[in-house]
Amino acid sequence: MHKRDFLRTLGGAAAALALSPSQQRLLALPPADLARRDDFWSGLRAKYNVPTAFVHLEHGYYSMQSQPVLERYLQHIRDVNAVSSRYMRTVQAADKSRVRARLAALAGCPPDDLIITRNTTESLDTVVSGFDWRAGDEAVMAVHDYGAMLDHFALMARRWGSVNTRVTVPLDPLSDDDVVQVYANAITPRTKLLMVCHMINITGHILPVRKICDMAHARGVPVMVDGAHTFAQLDFRIPDLHCDFYGASLHKWLGAPLGAGILYVKPGAVERLWPLYGDEGYAATDIRKLNHTGTHPVATDLAIEDAIVFHEAIGIQRKQERLRWLQQYWTSRVRTIPRIRLFTPSDPARTGAIANVGITGMTPGDLATALQDRYRIFTVAIDSAGVTGVRVTPQLFTTTQELDLLVRALTELAA
Repeated sequence: MHKRDFLRTLGGAAAALALSPSQQRLLALPPADLARRDDFWSGLRAKYNVPTAFVHLEHGYYSMQSQPVLERYLQHIRDVNAVSSRYMRTVQAADKSRVRARLAALAGCPPDDLIITRNTTESLDTVVSGFDWRAGDEAVMAVHDYGAMLDHFALMARRWGSVNTRVTVPLDPLSDDDVVQVYANAITPRTKLLMVCHMINITGHILPVRKICDMAHARGVPVMVDGAHTFAQLDFRIPDLHCDFYGASLHKWLGAPLGAGILYVKPGAVERLWPLYGDEGYAATDIRKLNHTGTHPVATDLAIEDAIVFHEAIGIQRKQERLRWLQQYWTSRVRTIPRIRLFTPSDPARTGAIANVGITGMTPGDLATALQDRYRIFTVAIDSAGVTGVRVTPQLFTTTQELDLLVRALTELAA
């Protein structure tokens, strides 16, 4: 893509946000105040093709692109297809390098510390497979961690004889120390890697990652962070977490197309990792050695930049406050209802958009089915690691009326 086309792409995505003058005035409000102003967020909702056949409350798995980003993505497909291999051989590398630099700026790190992957699973499994595991080496993780990563650690154990220690994170801790100590108690002289979620995907619990990293480093243990649900949802810079490795997906909270993720590796930690695929074109200290993707649908990478433009036009602090407020709006109204159980911390500072709710006497599957069939509310059932409910994940454009329906449905089902 030429510079002229690049500027057209960015300008098109930004112009398509097209906030009205009244909405632009509202941007001057503190993010916490703006979070509850439906007159602002209803304007943003118009930028999405929100389904009308059901109430969509499962945006945690994959959140739709805004219409401006989707249109740019489709145009990228057309543009690349028009010149096919000529683009791939002459322009692709420079475009991907530019997008990578834009992502690094969003993450708060140098471009040399980050690569574009397909998703969180690929990012973190690249790290896990990259270690030189020996029989008896130990890895620490939680029972609440994402299943794909737990499965990959299990594969390493079968292949190399390593040992996996799984801890149980308290669902509603009284302090950060309650969480940090759980991980500290599991570390031994044989511990080679600790994995921790930035936000637990099944409960929405935000963990004190920096404190866990500092504790582990004091014991000589590197830390890998699953940031699938926090990148572009929470306001932070990856280096400030003090982690060694960080993986995230971009099709969740950044609003990029499916098939886009990132892997961050702290300076000095790349050399110890073996790449999944052989590539002699990069030095052992170059993170790009971990990024041999072959022929890849490059339009996905190009649309990341459009998603960043749209994301920054809203602002990360506004997104964080809106998503947390939406979660608190409904959870605060059902938390004390008999038979209803919330598996998400009560302290708002430990939460974001995601929450998990169950009803005593109903299986998660039955609850999800009842919400869908009787109230047209789409959620996802979770029945693992002591969490027995449905995950509810609103998006920026979710309305209070939709959450009112959820509250009414839960109240009636619990009764």
